[in-house]
Amino acid sequence: MNPSSTSPNPPANWPRLFLPVFAVAFASAIACVLLGARIFLSGSWRQLYLPWNLFLAWLPLVLAWRAACADTESSPGRWRFRAYALAWLLLFPNAPYILTDLAHLPPNFHGHFWGDLVLILLFALTGLVLGFLSLYHMQMLVARRFGWVTGWLFAVAASGLSAIGICIGRFLRWNSWDVLLNPIGLLADITRWLVSIPASPRLFLLPALFATLLFVAYVLLYAVTLLPSPPIVAKLSTSSS
Repeated sequence: MNPSSTSPNPPANWPRLFLPVFAVAFASAIACVLLGARIFLSGSWRQLYLPWNLFLAWLPLVLAWRAACADTESSPGRWRFRAYALAWLLLFPNAPYILTDLAHLPPNFHGHFWGDLVLILLFALTGLVLGFLSLYHMQMLVARRFGWVTGWLFAVAASGLSAIGICIGRFLRWNSWDVLLNPIGLLADITRWLVSIPASPRLFLLPALFATLLFVAYVLLYAVTLLPSPPIVAKLSTSSS
């Protein structure tokens, strides 16, 4: 990093993000086209919450990119990095939250059940990948400053906090922006929820299960990205260079 730099510049590894971003953009477009077809065929608009939730799932990736850009700034501009990182943490649960939209599925004897299942899963999978892309880059920022172990501890903590955020959104019916719009009401509801956990331990079980699901899925995706190139691909890459 150049200490005299005052304008944010993308880190050198961000061009590698082009293909994954193109893939999730393609998946987002396909999901929206399928939703449009479903609306056209059924005449029902009730699933418009899906593209809205997908839009919210894109925001953590944008914020992670902005945080990475701000991380290249000199010391006076560090407040931008902290602001983007905090905004990322607040909005990150929106990405995996789409998984809970499976609660909107009709009964399995309903004629639209399997089509709706595929549709919601497509939106949910796209949201998960968007969230994991943003988590990966935030983890790399942490690991670069504090080491590999701290980076993974950050990923574990982010998964746990995201699971809590999902439960707050799904069951307490609060939104991320309520941190600014109604912080007192949000804090009061969370406090009541935490106080009731000793009397009803199962209230802790669901966030723990969500956190486990998110972290295991993230580790699986992380492991897939580390797969070595097949010999033929590696040979072609070497010969072309």
